[in-house]
Amino acid sequence: MRSGHLDRVSSAPVLLAFAALAAFVAAVIQRITGLGFVLVLIGPFVLLYGGREGVTIGVLLAVVAALTAVPLVWRDIEWARAGWLIWPGLATAPAGALVVSVLPDAALLLLVAALAFFALLASHLPMLSTALSGRSGAVAAGAAAGFMHVASGLSGPPLAAHAVGDGWPQRSFAASVQVIFVVFSAVSVALRGLPSQPAADVGILITATVVGIVAGTLLARFIPAAIARTAMLTIAWAGAVVVLVRGLLALAA
Repeated sequence: MRSGHLDRVSSAPVLLAFAALAAFVAAVIQRITGLGFVLVLIGPFVLLYGGREGVTIGVLLAVVAALTAVPLVWRDIEWARAGWLIWPGLATAPAGALVVSVLPDAALLLLVAALAFFALLASHLPMLSTALSGRSGAVAAGAAAGFMHVASGLSGPPLAAHAVGDGWPQRSFAASVQVIFVVFSAVSVALRGLPSQPAADVGILITATVVGIVAGTLLARFIPAAIARTAMLTIAWAGAVVVLVRGLLALAA
C-alpha cells in the first residue's frame, strides 16, 4: 500500500509538468494563429483530468490566455463587430451549462469529442461560411459559439466561419476574437465553477499560459502562422481521438 501511494505522489509532478507544457504550447499557438487554445489543450487535459474537470480548467486558462493577449492586439480590435458576436453567445451560454450539468460523464466526453471533430472539419465546409455571413450570420455564429464555449471551450469554428464568410481581415479578426474569448471564457467559469484541482497546481498552469502568450509574441516573428496552424491541427486531431476513445470506454464500462 505504501509503495503504491508513493508512486502516485511521485508521478503527480510529472503529470502537472505535462499539463503545464500543454498549456504553454497551446498559448504559443493561440498567440501566433489567434485560435486553437482549448482545441490544443482538450486532449491532454481530458486525459489527465477527465471530461468535466478538463474542460473546466481549459476555459479558466482560456480567460488568462485571452486577457494576456488583448493588450498586445488592442489597436487591431474591432469592438462593434466583436459585440455582434458576443451578445448572442451570452444568451445561449446558460443552455451550454445546462447540458453539462445533466449529461453523464460518458455522454459529456462524447459531446466534447463531437465538437472537437466539428471544430477540425468546419474549415472544410464552405457552405458554413456562406451561411454565417452578414449580420444575421454574426448572430447565429455568436449564439453557437457561446453555447459551445460553455459546453466544451471550443467556440472558435463558428467565429472563424463567420470571419471567412464576411471577409473579415485575419489580423483584425485574430485581435477581436480575443475579446470574445475573454467574455465567453469568463461566463463559462461563472457557470461551470472553478476547477477542483489544488490552487498551487492551477497557479502553475496559469503561469505556463501567460509565459506561452509572451513567448508566442516573440516567436511570431520567426514562426509562420501556417506552421503554427499545422502544429495546432496535428495536436488537435490526436486530442480529439483521445477524447473519443475515452468517451467510448466510459460508455462501455
